[in-house]
Amino acid sequence: MGTTFIIAKREFRSNFDSTLAYVVICLGLILLGFVFFEFGGGFWQQDRASLVQIFAQAPRGLSFLIIPVVTMRLLAEEKRSGTLEMLITLPVKDHEVILGKFLGALGLVLLLVASTLLYPLMMFWKPWDLGPLDMGPVYSGYLGLLLYSAAAVSIGLLISALAESQTVAFFITFVTLFALHMVGSVADKMPTPWLREAISFISFDTRLVPFAKGMINTRDIVYFASITVGCLMAAFRALERRKWA
Repeated sequence: MGTTFIIAKREFRSNFDSTLAYVVICLGLILLGFVFFEFGGGFWQQDRASLVQIFAQAPRGLSFLIIPVVTMRLLAEEKRSGTLEMLITLPVKDHEVILGKFLGALGLVLLLVASTLLYPLMMFWKPWDLGPLDMGPVYSGYLGLLLYSAAAVSIGLLISALAESQTVAFFITFVTLFALHMVGSVADKMPTPWLREAISFISFDTRLVPFAKGMINTRDIVYFASITVGCLMAAFRALERRKWA
């Protein structure tokens, strides 16, 4: 695992060698702040101490902008610049490259997720101290964001492994994650119960709602974990196929 963490560290630090990490974190916090205080009524209109709005909307913000931007360059850029061929000829195993890239990108996304702790800390501790906050939904909400982030990053990594350019990887990742969020709204319009259940089963929004409400469901954990493992295995196969092509 030493090589994996070396690649992950290199990938994570490379984001800070350019403006990418700073733009992602700053823009993400600004958008999440708007969602928290203003969107859909916002915090001040709820008349209760709750962070449900963040946990309900943050995944969409990550899917529609942050994760496609972070993952589009993971392998597509390596292929464009020609460094992927050099990387896979080194004494480094393919799964170490995939896991290293995945952990480096996930680390940046989780850094943004962790920075959202500023909102509950400032609102319910210092400087405003608005009163006690029910921590159960907060813990489960952040667990949901962690599992969701891992699944979404793995999807972006797989698409980056298959795409030939960053632009293509960005748009395909965006469309894929957008569809996985929006498909839940289509389920109610389906004519048959089994079709509604099947569509709801794959919806990100449907899976994230219990976490935002303080409920941890084993099936939802398995769902996100299965996507993560499946996409990483597929990305490994894509890299292996390119190596022997």
